[in-house]
Amino acid sequence: MSDGAAGANGSGRAQRAPQLGGAVRRRRRSLELTLAQVADRTGLSVPFLSQIENDRARPSMRSLQRIADGLATTAVELLAAADATADAVDVVLAVEDAGLTPEAGVRPLVRGRRRLHALEFTGPHEADREFLHEGDELMYVADGAVEVEADGRVHRLDRGDTLYLPGGVRHRWRSTRPDTRLLLVAVSEPAPSAT
Repeated sequence: MSDGAAGANGSGRAQRAPQLGGAVRRRRRSLELTLAQVADRTGLSVPFLSQIENDRARPSMRSLQRIADGLATTAVELLAAADATADAVDVVLAVEDAGLTPEAGVRPLVRGRRRLHALEFTGPHEADREFLHEGDELMYVADGAVEVEADGRVHRLDRGDTLYLPGGVRHRWRSTRPDTRLLLVAVSEPAPSAT
């Protein structure tokens, strides 16, 4: 079988936009929150949140992070819930829709709920948000340069450099060049076994 036989995208799946709005709505409802309550928690308007939930508007990464904070989850978890797949092997093409605004400058490299999360950030990114993950994280600068504040120190990384962060270390990062492309890979804690 030739590579092209699997389908136009190489994975056997038709390309489709992730259902980010559905993931936001399911999370909000599981917490028994109204749109007005989420608006209060996030500073975003009820009409905008409604448009996101109905997939009529796409959030920026900053808005998605605010929504995630308001829903006591993470942007990565919402993205994973939006594009769940049961496929053991999954291909994410560079041209696929991430479900965010084109200006978001971020796209998931791993689809669905997996132990491994990977994101590609391109362009400017400000250190206006602190992150804390349970699992370990690796940052790889594919292009440009970044500055990472972690464990009380500032680390400057250039093209080809990596930074490893063990789980539980608070950190923030920013790009220092407009042509920056950062790959961020994080490992989630394994789900508890059903014993």
